[in-house]
Amino acid sequence: MIKRALWQGLVAGTAGGVVMTVGEKVEPRVTGRPDSHVPARVLQRLTGLPERPRTQPVPLNLAMHFGQAALLGVLRSIMAQAGLRGPVASTQFAVVRLTNDQILENMTGVGAPPPTWPRSELAVDLLHKAVYAFATGAVADALAARDGRGPGGRHAALRPGRHSDAGPLPRGRPQDC
Repeated sequence: MIKRALWQGLVAGTAGGVVMTVGEKVEPRVTGRPDSHVPARVLQRLTGLPERPRTQPVPLNLAMHFGQAALLGVLRSIMAQAGLRGPVASTQFAVVRLTNDQILENMTGVGAPPPTWPRSELAVDLLHKAVYAFATGAVADALAARDGRGPGGRHAALRPGRHSDAGPLPRGRPQDC
């Protein structure tokens, strides 16, 4: 399962990154906001690369943007392989995506906590992260569905409905888990 989740997650995360980037390129034309170069600044701080405040580090921005998207896609793929699929799983994943950004941005001193942002900036960021999470989730779920329900889905199928007393699945073959 992990091998499948790795390649499927990289594909799903990259696809989600592309969809989010399209939205991020359209949105400033509507809102008038300037492009954000926060991802590049974070990458500069994490790697010790020199910072050039007046330079627009587009290649670094894209590297950090798509690198995070692809790597976090692996987590969403693991969720899908385990049986955590659909809109609820994508909503959970949106929180992970936003949390990842905030940890890196605040840890490096490039960003500030979201409660200190103007509400319009926060709304736009949440929208972009949700777009990424749902696009990544759609691809991850579709790829995982080709492999069957996953352990969580198989467990749920034993007793359809909501039950508090459903015990664990019997141990299966290693590739099932």
